[in-house]
Amino acid sequence: MKVLFVTTEEFPFAKVGGLGEVMFSLPRALSRAGCDARVFMPKYGSIKKELLEMAKYVYEGLTVPTDPERATKDLVCNVLKLEAAGDPHSPVTTYFLENQEYYELRSNVYGYKDDNLRFALLSRGCLEFLNSTDDWLPDIIVATDWMTGYLPNYLKTDYKDYVHLKNIAIVFSIHNIFSQGPSRRHRFIPQTELDDGHGSIPNLFSERMPHINAMRRGIMHSDLVNTVSPTYAKEIMTHEFGEGLDALLAEKMDKFVGILNGMDYETMNPEKDTNLAKNYNLNSIGKRSGNKIDLQKRFGLPENENAFVVGMVSRLDRQKGLILLEPIIGDFLKATNSQMIIVGTGDSQIMDFLHSAQNKYPDNMRAHLLYDPILPHIIYGGADVVLIPSKFEPCGLTQMEAMRYGAVPIARKTGGLADTIEDFNPTNETGTGFLFDEFDSMQLLISLIRAFVNWKHKKSWAELQKRAMSVDFSWDHSAKEYIVLFERVLKMKKDKDINGNKLPIPTLPS
Repeated sequence: MKVLFVTTEEFPFAKVGGLGEVMFSLPRALSRAGCDARVFMPKYGSIKKELLEMAKYVYEGLTVPTDPERATKDLVCNVLKLEAAGDPHSPVTTYFLENQEYYELRSNVYGYKDDNLRFALLSRGCLEFLNSTDDWLPDIIVATDWMTGYLPNYLKTDYKDYVHLKNIAIVFSIHNIFSQGPSRRHRFIPQTELDDGHGSIPNLFSERMPHINAMRRGIMHSDLVNTVSPTYAKEIMTHEFGEGLDALLAEKMDKFVGILNGMDYETMNPEKDTNLAKNYNLNSIGKRSGNKIDLQKRFGLPENENAFVVGMVSRLDRQKGLILLEPIIGDFLKATNSQMIIVGTGDSQIMDFLHSAQNKYPDNMRAHLLYDPILPHIIYGGADVVLIPSKFEPCGLTQMEAMRYGAVPIARKTGGLADTIEDFNPTNETGTGFLFDEFDSMQLLISLIRAFVNWKHKKSWAELQKRAMSVDFSWDHSAKEYIVLFERVLKMKKDKDINGNKLPIPTLPS
């Protein structure tokens, strides 16, 4: 089975958010499972030169049309191929679309007024390359989020009769439905002015181009659609979470499935993590107390292994639920004499609130408002609980990494958090964390108090930690589900049967 992921990010070449990690880990897990999985992405100017030292040109002078009626508007690109990129145990080939003006002369991955043009060029450039080369041809293309939502549209319209391409199946993967284009204009204009996805994609320099909803078109024109957790799949078929695409997704629900992301078990391994003061595993969890002391020392808090330590590693924005803390943080810290450590960057108002709380509670509260890739390891290894009060969460990685390290999650029951955390039940000693239902400060406070009270029962708490550490969030597990998805879409393509062999699918909430 040959699978090509078309994406704007892949670690270590480009990583802005979780997409870059997924595009590193998932293709490699599929490779370990026997698939020929490859990646196609832009060759940004910010990619470190040493990472591309072994890359070779496989196509020079690739002509990419931008306007079907005017060949003079064609853009010329090159394609490089880097074989066995990244993990030597599961090598994955990456192709890079090279264009000076739209990729190499830009210092960032996103944030430009012509991002719609840049990423439509990626989609069309990929299809032109596949149609023009004998190098390799996939059975399946996976397009990821709005940035490559143009590709399914092009494949099913402009390129539908191309001999090399007409048998390729297309899967569209939604990582966050909130972003449907560079301007997020779908949230602010009347329904009648929205792109309905039925017309052709205009020429790339057209004034209409910024108004194209590439997320909608990716969903409409794909053979199958997936998102990154089963609960998020259900949620985005509702008005509350669907961002205007809920009705479209509900129409396609027999071809729509949620598959949980995984996590990197090698990088996040408390038994070998060199960032920790004390390494430990499931059978030596008592050593975590040494990491708690190290955590307190690093942040200038009173060193006390008997303190209840709450950690949080997050982007600081309203989606992540920091606004729920403001009304309750003082009551919680004073009532329990706990310690709270928050690491992240983002919204200036939220950062001001955290600065103020740190000054108001100097013995209990610390905020580190700069990016530091080491600190999440330190927090997961030393904190008793990790806070994830998200308003919505497509999948979430924080809870998986925290549980891997024995830091018990306190989270809102939404999206991937609901799929990965089982609420603690002290009566029958089950569960892996503490969940609350509503996006509400008082419910968060109740969950914090629940965790604090149960933390005092050390034997029961240690068993809770062990259950959390034992959950399998490996990418190898996720890859098996993706292979089932890919087998289904290939059968659909082969049989030209729109129903195919049905997978377990999400149902609309009652």
